[in-house]
Amino acid sequence: MAVAAGANGQAHVRRLGITEPISLGGPTEFDVIKTRELEKYLADVGLYESQEEAVSREEVLGRLDQIVKVWVKNVSRAKGLNDQMVHEANAKIFTFGSYRLGVHGPGADIDTLCVGPRHATRDEDFFGELRRMLSEMPEVKELHPVPDAHVPVMKFKFNGVSIDLLYANLALWVIPEDLDITQDSILQNADERTVRSLNGCRVTDQILRLVPNIQNFRTTLRCMRFWAKRRGVYSNVAGFLGGINWALLVARICQLYPNALPNMLVARFFKVYTQWRWPNPVLLCEIEEGSLGLQVWDPRRNMKDRYHLMPIITPAYPCMNSSYNVSNSTLHIMTEEFRRGNAICEHFQAMETNEAHWDTLFVPYPFFEAYKNYLQIEISAENDDDIRQWKGWVESRLRQLILKIEKHTYSMLQCHPYPGEFSEKSKPFHLSYFMGLQRKQEPLVGERERMFDIRLTVDEFKQSVLSYTEWKQGMHIHVSHVRRKDIPAFVFPGGVRPSRPAKDKVSGHSPVTGAADSKFSGDGDDNRKRKREHDDVANKLSNSRLSASPNATNGRVLAGSSAAASMKVDNAGVNGSEEIKRESVVNQTLPNVINVEISGPPQLLQQPTPSDSRRSTVQEPEKLAIDYIISAPHTADYVPKIDLPTADYQYASQVEEFEGNKEMDAEQSTNISSVASSSSSYVNGDVEELEASELSAPLPDTVIPPAQKKPLIRLSFTSLGKASSNS
Repeated sequence: MAVAAGANGQAHVRRLGITEPISLGGPTEFDVIKTRELEKYLADVGLYESQEEAVSREEVLGRLDQIVKVWVKNVSRAKGLNDQMVHEANAKIFTFGSYRLGVHGPGADIDTLCVGPRHATRDEDFFGELRRMLSEMPEVKELHPVPDAHVPVMKFKFNGVSIDLLYANLALWVIPEDLDITQDSILQNADERTVRSLNGCRVTDQILRLVPNIQNFRTTLRCMRFWAKRRGVYSNVAGFLGGINWALLVARICQLYPNALPNMLVARFFKVYTQWRWPNPVLLCEIEEGSLGLQVWDPRRNMKDRYHLMPIITPAYPCMNSSYNVSNSTLHIMTEEFRRGNAICEHFQAMETNEAHWDTLFVPYPFFEAYKNYLQIEISAENDDDIRQWKGWVESRLRQLILKIEKHTYSMLQCHPYPGEFSEKSKPFHLSYFMGLQRKQEPLVGERERMFDIRLTVDEFKQSVLSYTEWKQGMHIHVSHVRRKDIPAFVFPGGVRPSRPAKDKVSGHSPVTGAADSKFSGDGDDNRKRKREHDDVANKLSNSRLSASPNATNGRVLAGSSAAASMKVDNAGVNGSEEIKRESVVNQTLPNVINVEISGPPQLLQQPTPSDSRRSTVQEPEKLAIDYIISAPHTADYVPKIDLPTADYQYASQVEEFEGNKEMDAEQSTNISSVASSSSSYVNGDVEELEASELSAPLPDTVIPPAQKKPLIRLSFTSLGKASSNS
């Protein structure tokens, strides 16, 4: 924290953030040891670049700055400006993102911004003349402009260094070399795309001003970025969080624990965000209205801001939500990962031993073992340039497929996108994307079987993709349903499908995350006891969920074009577990009968646990402080209760659940918290062969009749591959 002189001559600490810190405590000897271990671990896994690579990056940035200066003079001359104006014409390169924050690793791209004068336009000059100049340079490879993106960008490699180049043309005739882009005045008369392009640099600089210790912030951020990539939740385009989002989340934790070392900051990161009540926003500073009349994030006035599920607000004017891509499905996945991380950190902090546990935290998420059914999106083109352009466009539309599936299935079907693409060596210019599919909510007793048909959703998605303005002959897209056993081998390391993991005879779990996670699995008696506790609370959870989501249904889900496949779900066979991993591990029970992973709505499971005499009196003040931070009026007022159109049901239910949870009685909150803390996942059964059957239309909504026992609910998927075309 910043230190300033007070009126009486004594030094006092200037608060950073919108609230007081949760703790001003310094590190213990244990924290110092574990932080050294963490730093060594991050270095051993190769997160730091070599000195040679650092020098190469600086040379590339210097060369790029020279290129844009030549470019802007050429543009000025072509537009008939006089010799003096041509001589004074200037453009300047700024960096932002991980490179500017100092957390980039080997091979990482450099986020750069070119600032040019008013007469150098974006469409004609930046994506026209500058693109032509770069394409003619032998040191420039893989040039890929994306002018239609939310933030227009030109991607390329310069001497092997990946560059993402944005452009902002200011309302200035001459760009000075000492330009300060942190001043709000440079936004005057700027268009929206220029404001968004400038926002990256302005936000990065502001973050570094708002953290109490930059070195601790950088180490913690390196750790969290690595963790997010290993657990498959690092991708803004896929609906998770990108680099700037993770930086903002870590910066807020640094503000709340200003004297903590990275070991403690990592643990508190999971602790705070496990309890966070989304959609309460994460803020590093107060939202300023500014004097330029630019729109800032404010759900009280802006209708679209009310639909944001996980708002993480940028600190520079105009303040924006940096995580607008997050969907119901990806939010649910990330909150489960926060719980897993929190349980691991709490376990090892309680032991207070020198046992290395970082491997446990960073176990890769076994995406292709986690689900029984997947969507495979295959794209192809005729040459390298076409596939690069086609890839960028399709990736920008994948989030829309997730949102459409959520909307058309009333958020009952969870889509987990894999944050990356796969390629098969035998098929050049051919890429595949995958999405895991599974039921999201716990079945309700007495419901009729219902079918969700997403064929029209997929067709609508394909039509939106094929509307690409730069579409060329040979650009194809194909969407199909794939069972886990049919996942192509090229997605696995070395092209070899791993053998199915053996089931743990004691806990009934498949050790898909390694031996380290077995520490968090209880014995058979404990599991049976927890199973009874889950059953006792199931009705209360179902009633709460029903009141928050009156139209929620469950049953069969169809995804496809011509043929259906079915599998049975026996709710009575669900086996609770104390394990903290989110993986849908397998547990065979009966032929053609499987267990399904059941998780309640994020808001219901994220309520902080009330005061409990069994909890440590040392930890209780911190818990109360965290509860204040995540629910105080300075944040809660940003989420007003509103009436939303029925077409946006999933967003309406999200807001209604949030408001409803605040009014829950203490007993219900205690029960819900006990479920969240006792088990973070359920054990799934093995997938049987899915037999094809005919498609049928969705059943009409029906009144849920009372029932005395849990019924057998069928869950059906349809193969998309049999009738989908490659167009």
